[in-house]
Amino acid sequence: MGADNRDALDAAVLRRLLAHLDSRRDVQNIELMILAGFCRNCLSKWYHEAAREQGVDFDLAAAQQRVYGMSYADWKAKFQQEATPEQLERFEAARKRNG
Repeated sequence: MGADNRDALDAAVLRRLLAHLDSRRDVQNIELMILAGFCRNCLSKWYHEAAREQGVDFDLAAAQQRVYGMSYADWKAKFQQEATPEQLERFEAARKRNG
């Protein structure tokens, strides 16, 4: 597979992942971190870092807008729930496991 095809497939997969996350706003970032070791915030930071590496002017707020489909503040106000003590405990255990 050539680099152009790989890049096109990578882009398609990212779009599908973002659409999937958008359809599952009930899934909290802390649960993603516990289960997968990354969350929407991580994707936003990776997007921003990739843009910077490519010399593209795309700040973190723009990356968050891309990943969340709205500003991070709006997403938090509409969808983010307070982490439960159980979630915080599971998160801390996962963080220790994953280094």
